Amino acid sequence: MAVILAACAHSSALPKLTLNVMTSGGFTAAYNQLAPNYSRESHINLVPTYGASMGGASDSIPARLARNETADVVILARNGIDDLAYKGFVDPASITDLARSQIGMAVKSGAPVPDISTRAAFLNVLLSAKSIGYSASASGTYLANDLFPKLEIYPQIRSKLVRIESERVAAVVARGDVEIGFQQVSEILPIPGASFAGKLPEEMQRTTTFSAGIGRMSTKKKEAARLIAYLASPQSAPTISSTGLDPVVPSDQKR
Repeated sequence: MAVILAACAHSSALPKLTLNVMTSGGFTAAYNQLAPNYSRESHINLVPTYGASMGGASDSIPARLARNETADVVILARNGIDDLAYKGFVDPASITDLARSQIGMAVKSGAPVPDISTRAAFLNVLLSAKSIGYSASASGTYLANDLFPKLEIYPQIRSKLVRIESERVAAVVARGDVEIGFQQVSEILPIPGASFAGKLPEEMQRTTTFSAGIGRMSTKKKEAARLIAYLASPQSAPTISSTGLDPVVPSDQKR
């Protein structure tokens, strides 16, 4: 890893280079912890932009790239980054898996924390809740299009479902605007005023892989590749784990 950083920092006399990094919410907490050290050691200024992996929000990563906003490195859900590569926004050869994430539930801090460890308990919580928030990104797409409609209780919960755009679901829960909310665990843990209630039952879970790639229009591809290598390195794994994600080890990289 020292080699990766040293390659970027061979001359402190050079003007400080800037990389524009777009990252979706699932990897944001890990990125925000890893970026300062990399920037300090590499003498590269990292400028982050945050947005959803998918969805119709104007600040989602696909929408930003469609407006030709600059991105040297893009970090988002694997299916989202594959779609961006297909559309020509990301170099497909550069895509590197960083971490795996699962969906959890948030409640307002101080509220009772219900058990959702089994299918029966999970369904009971959905029935009891006055309102149910879900994200406009990868986890919410799965919940809204695949999981919820297949539940036998869907007719009873459909009117309580609230799609949250351009904001963390847990933040909306913390304000009390929805009673419970579902999102990637890594997006729930950092939010003040919200408590993590647990992950979805295993048979209902959807694991999302977050990956990084180089923006097709980037003029700093070597530097972007070094940043991605750092994020995927064993050195970064403990920090990634601390944010509720499972780091992808090098042997897992090939699909």
